[in-house]
Amino acid sequence: MLSAVNLISEAAELAARRHNGMARKGRANEPYINHLAEVANLLATATDGADAELVAAGWLHDVIEDTDTTRGEIAQRFSERVASLVVECTDDMSLPKAERRQKQIEDAPHKSPGAKLIKISDKISNIGARIHTDPTAEERDDLADYAGWAEQVVAGCRGGNAWLDEKFDDAVKAAKALL
Repeated sequence: MLSAVNLISEAAELAARRHNGMARKGRANEPYINHLAEVANLLATATDGADAELVAAGWLHDVIEDTDTTRGEIAQRFSERVASLVVECTDDMSLPKAERRQKQIEDAPHKSPGAKLIKISDKISNIGARIHTDPTAEERDDLADYAGWAEQVVAGCRGGNAWLDEKFDDAVKAAKALL
């Protein structure tokens, strides 16, 4: 088993390599790795750095969904728990977007405590990325749609970390201020 620092460092390195060249949706067109770093940082802060596997899973939470990385590869390189957390946070991209979204709402209350924290962190990051000065009508509509859906998902994830719950509420409040 890797040390805590090595585990997180290796996860960040794999995430950077596998998501290389990918950009986030939206006006900023920022490198996708920024999203993964933000999610991992939220998890590290929320847990006072006490859960290296959770932080590693935060770095890797989209790697199966967005790349050809497999669950087995993650389990072998990191741990069974990291792999399980990543799988729990992976959407079935063969489903239409509306079905994937509904599935997230329905599945959220049944996720493990760690996966719930990753989901909340992911939604905080994604709402923040949609907040812009002087948003266009299309950006406002997207923000309203995403924040409303994220609130439904997070409703099933709350209670595991008061700080993350508050950060999510702050993100929604900032989004609603633009609407």
